[in-house]
Amino acid sequence: MIGEVVSRLRSTVEKRYSVNDYEIVLVDDCSPDGTFSVIAGLSKKYGNVKAVGFSKNFGQQSALMAGFSVSKGDVIVCLDDDGQTPPEGVFKLIDKLNEGFDIVYASYDNKQHSFFRNFGSWVNEKMAESLIGKPKNVTLSSFYAVRRFLVDEALRYSNPFPYVTGQFLRATSKVANVPIVHCKRMEGESGYTVKKLFSLW
Repeated sequence: MIGEVVSRLRSTVEKRYSVNDYEIVLVDDCSPDGTFSVIAGLSKKYGNVKAVGFSKNFGQQSALMAGFSVSKGDVIVCLDDDGQTPPEGVFKLIDKLNEGFDIVYASYDNKQHSFFRNFGSWVNEKMAESLIGKPKNVTLSSFYAVRRFLVDEALRYSNPFPYVTGQFLRATSKVANVPIVHCKRMEGESGYTVKKLFSLW
């Protein structure tokens, strides 16, 4: 899936920017299926693609922190590689960010997840409201655009078990949503198990 997602992302971004104006950072959280060899190949093929590989599975939040640590952009867009967060929506997030926001999350009318995943997302939303002050009118998601200063703020966190969204919401109240179509997963299944969701909470 990664090759197709990268191809779609490059095609989308290069309608507005040149190849030298952006980078793609791919993080492999020690996948057991040879993912790192694929992203390393993409890095060799494209000069603006970086490949980061973990020696063991540390989880999505740590993978985000690793990607942040090697990124250089003024604006960072985070998205999953399963095709459910369409790369073609990148500029919907960025254009909304440029209206004066510091972070913009995609919101979905109909998420193409299992009942369990949707329930887990709902619980996560409620916990974020009560524990870290997430605005009730903002929906969180893994597809978002964020300004550099918030990424730098998140990277100041040096303890285990980072929660990136918590770091962002500690540092700004300029948060918004834009509607994005949530697609069906291109292949495979989500890696979020009951155990991992409870661990995140």
